[in-house]
Amino acid sequence: MTGAEMVVKTLEKNGVKVVFGYPGAANCPIIDKLSFSSIKHILTRNEQGAAHMASGYARVTKKAGVCTATSGPGATNLITGIATAYMDSIPMIALTGQVGTKLIGKDAFQEVDITGATLPFTKHNYLIKDGMDIPRVVNEAFHIANTGRPGPVLIDFPMDILKQEFDYPDDEADANIRGYKLIGKANESQIKKVAEAIKAAKKPVILAGGGIVISDAVNEFRKFIKDTDIPVISTMMGIGVLPSDHPRYYGMIGSHGAKRANMIMNRSDLLVVMGSRLGDRSVANAKGLEEAKKLVHIDIDPAEIGKNIQPYIPVVGDIKDVLDQLNPLVRDYKASKEWTGETDDLKERFTNKPFCEDNGFVNPKYFLQVLSKKTNSDVYLSTEVGQNQIWSANYFNFKDPRSLITSGGFGTMGYGLPAAIGASVASENTPVIAIMGDGSFQMDLPEMGTMCQWDIPVKMVVFKNDRLGMVHEHQYLLYKSNYQAVSIEGSPDFNKLADAYGIKNGFVTENSKIDEAIDEMMNTEGSYLLVVGVNPFEPTGDSLNETALPKKEDN
Repeated sequence: MTGAEMVVKTLEKNGVKVVFGYPGAANCPIIDKLSFSSIKHILTRNEQGAAHMASGYARVTKKAGVCTATSGPGATNLITGIATAYMDSIPMIALTGQVGTKLIGKDAFQEVDITGATLPFTKHNYLIKDGMDIPRVVNEAFHIANTGRPGPVLIDFPMDILKQEFDYPDDEADANIRGYKLIGKANESQIKKVAEAIKAAKKPVILAGGGIVISDAVNEFRKFIKDTDIPVISTMMGIGVLPSDHPRYYGMIGSHGAKRANMIMNRSDLLVVMGSRLGDRSVANAKGLEEAKKLVHIDIDPAEIGKNIQPYIPVVGDIKDVLDQLNPLVRDYKASKEWTGETDDLKERFTNKPFCEDNGFVNPKYFLQVLSKKTNSDVYLSTEVGQNQIWSANYFNFKDPRSLITSGGFGTMGYGLPAAIGASVASENTPVIAIMGDGSFQMDLPEMGTMCQWDIPVKMVVFKNDRLGMVHEHQYLLYKSNYQAVSIEGSPDFNKLADAYGIKNGFVTENSKIDEAIDEMMNTEGSYLLVVGVNPFEPTGDSLNETALPKKEDN
């Protein structure tokens, strides 16, 4: 069979059902053979969208999503999506076409060193030089992407090798990659130290990160909290490990987190970090935190231990295994009533009720609370990056950590809609809603064509303030209101644009109309676009008085 047929056959053996991509001469042999397989190829409107769709698909299925692009600009258009997956530890396989082997290194038409370009932000990558290596390499790629700390793997296929014929090997050995060894059981003595530290602490706090979600340890984590009653705060990627309305969950930490969560972290005497690299957006002053309290850092990636902060007790291991060992050791422990009473008091004092009266704009925080209530949070919520992301993280009641699909580590605008499309392809019955700003929406709105072509029923919510909202707020706070390059006047009429695609749509500008607008959106079969008019001065957090916002006529 040809090299391309070998690729497709091995994809099928790895259970691949969907490939997102864009064709070109160099990857056309793969596209051609996909048409004779059980695998569905979904044509996107941009290669970056294909990578983000593969990411959204992976988040729902818990398995590597697959995307493909041609050589040169097609491959480089995948780069942002690959880096986005890398920063959030999302399993992905990127299949790129390459110029013929005899042309590599000669600056041929549409040649680029994509393996070199993506080396810093792939978990591993390959350039195929022998067609007989294809089955082994594809199998290894899936093994690497899906195991340990997941991540993207890229395979670059020269066009001539895809067209040549080879004998598919009869015996495919299991992946056995030199230098790639999975982490075994966590050290028992270190886990005993963690249990002892918890029992000795007066004010322990758990910081839940995305590692809990990745290791599929949510049930074990919830049992741990039920047994110990220890207060929980989270990073953005850890949102939902406890339901947002759980009595022991106090919110997201960081520069855009909940004030109560940051205060609880600062008042604790023991911080147990589970599956977070403690990046600067979560912990701005890592050194100060390290000096102020005892820190336990649990992570599957040994490179993360001590990278940003030096822990008192380091534990290298899979969170699921760690919790299996830790739960019996703390079964008889309960956080003190004094400490939980203090944290509950902070929650009561610093949980603001969003403004919900009519004033010519919709309060996006109130909108998200209503959306959560009316859908019973039984949706996948994909966000863009900016104010819409932070509003969603802080005001939507997430009950499941996989319900939030967002670019937490890389902060990629243009992610939300294609990721929602990928999630919708993977989700059979659960609705998918994309929450976007009017700036970020314009980075990926051509993918509405993908939705229409393939009948993918994503509900789209666009917060329209005619600004790049977060940068606008940044310039308001730090640059004396010198607003530069943040007005996006000249934007299209989004409702007319939806009409052009044949997508039903609506517009809402009053808080009293939110219920009706959401009902229409959710009850409409297929895709829907809801444009939501938002005050350009609506703050990301709740530090400003809602009633002091400029009125509509002042903007």
